This record gives sequence, structure tokens and C-alpha cells, in this order.
Amino acid sequence: MNVPLPVPVADALRDSLAGLLDGLPPRQAGQAVERLIASYRGRTPTDAPILRDRADVVAYAAYRMPATFAAVRSALAEFAAAVPEWAPGRQVDVGGGTGAAVWAAGAVWPGARPVTVLDWAEPALALGREIAAAQPDLRDVQWQRSRIGAALTIESTDLITVSYVLNELTAPDRTAVVDAAARAAQAVVIVEPGTPDGYTRVIEARDRLLAAGFHIAAPCPHGAACPIVPGTDWCHFAARVSRSSLHRQVKGGSLAYEDEKFSYVAATRFPPVPAASRVVRKPQIRKGQVLLDLCEHEPALGRTTVTKRHGPLYKAARDADWGDAWPPA
Repeated sequence: MNVPLPVPVADALRDSLAGLLDGLPPRQAGQAVERLIASYRGRTPTDAPILRDRADVVAYAAYRMPATFAAVRSALAEFAAAVPEWAPGRQVDVGGGTGAAVWAAGAVWPGARPVTVLDWAEPALALGREIAAAQPDLRDVQWQRSRIGAALTIESTDLITVSYVLNELTAPDRTAVVDAAARAAQAVVIVEPGTPDGYTRVIEARDRLLAAGFHIAAPCPHGAACPIVPGTDWCHFAARVSRSSLHRQVKGGSLAYEDEKFSYVAATRFPPVPAASRVVRKPQIRKGQVLLDLCEHEPALGRTTVTKRHGPLYKAARDADWGDAWPPA
């Protein structure tokens, strides 16, 4: 899913994040990130925000916001391809923190629009407001403190994004948040970590959206049950992210990039035009042929082999990436 990023938005976000760590010693930033990662991997009650102060938020935003932006932007781009005549007039970002999903939506659908970011951590909202000042289209975003859980109410809107949030909630709160989003929006896009647990949460949300009358726009080419046998595999994708010095310090790696793994579902109240099939594994390029693992419309998982005899389709297969629609439009 290596869709080229619109340079102005990506650069503005990178430049805004670059100055965040000024005055915060690298060792302190690294320790803060390691502690916060450990907290996120545990069980988090909805009434105890993990991001407690500016130092926490600065460290975690510099470390995680580029990856969240890349994953959500990839999911929104595939969603936009399924609804080419539609663009959101209004967005609500649930549990949006510093606003990565708002930046991502601006990269896919350029231009200013009414946006509200809901989060329980005031320091995250404050920092989100601060860095959004670098992007003219985001200067009027409303940053609103709100408990994300059973008591959540959401105003009527076109698009609701819920990214890397459900993993922080109890099961009843996850259900309540998805149901609240379904009641309020014309389109809902949910992104979770690309792990077996993240995929399970996405499937649970997908089932609730279908039950509420939504149509699946992406990544699935159908609205039937997922053909993956539970416990044998999970559906996830990857978005490439440039590593900052803080990334390399915390992870001890030397590569200039990493791949952010994520699972997602995008659903709409109105009928989309989903992909005929979706590439669900990295394509295998061999001499004179390309092997594509696909989730198909039937629904079913299958493998197709594209050879030189297929002409232009062979070149398209060689250019195909994990997460792409197949065949290309």
C-alpha cells in the first residue's frame, strides 16, 4: 500500500514534529517512549489516560504519530478509491489524541472542513492544537476533551475515524464506541494494530457496522463473513514510515524506515464500489510470473498467477503491492 504521500501535508507534519523534542534530552525521550509502549501493551482503563503530561505527549507523538498517520492515510486512500465521487464535508476523530487521523484525512481529501477531535487526554489535545497550527487547513479544528467509552455521544457527521483506540478500551466500551459511530456517521473508518488481537477487534467492529446497515468499502471486496479461519491467520497490511533518530534510538535499529502493520475496516451508509479483489500478502515475483494472494468477491481466499502471456496485466502485477485492489482500475 505504498501510495505516494501528498508532499505538502507529509512535510508539514514532519516539520511540526521535528521541533517537538527540542529541550527534551534524548535519553529522557527514549525512556518516556519505552514506558509508554509498555503501558499501551497492558490493560488500560478508560478513566486513566496514559498520556499524562506534555513530556509524555511530546515523546509519544514524535515516536508514534508518523506511523499512525501513514497507516490511517493508507486506509483512507483505499476507502476513497471505493467512493470516488464522495468526500467528507465534516469529520469527527474519536480518541484522536494529537490528531494523526485528521492530518491523514487532509492528505486524502485536501481542503479545510469542520473537524472535531475527541480525546480524554488534555495534554494530547493541547499538543495536537499546537502542531496543527503549521497546516492552514487544520487551524480551525476543534479539540474537545471527552470520555471515550459507554457515555460517548457524537454529533452527526460525514466521516468518523477511530484509529488505535479500541485496543485501549474494555469490551463493553468498544461496543459502545462503534455503535455511537454507526449512529452518527455516513462513513466510519477504524484502524487497529496489525496483530491477531487488532484484527479480531476490527472484525468485531465490522460485524457491528454491517448489523447497523453499513456497506463495507475496504479492504474487503464483499460484505460477507471474513473467509479467514479464526486462529489460523489474520488480515493486516503495511505502510512504510521513515524512521527518526528517536525511532532508531528506541528500537536500536539502523534502517532509515520501518513498516507499520495495521488492520482496518471502512464502511459507509451509501453503496460503495469495493475492489474486485484485494492483495492480502506481499506479491511473490518469480521469473516470468507473479503470484498474488487475494481476498476475492465470492468471498474466498485464493492465489492467482500472472505471467508474461497476460501482457499489460503482467506489468501491473509486478507493480502491485500488498493491500492494493486487484485488478488495478
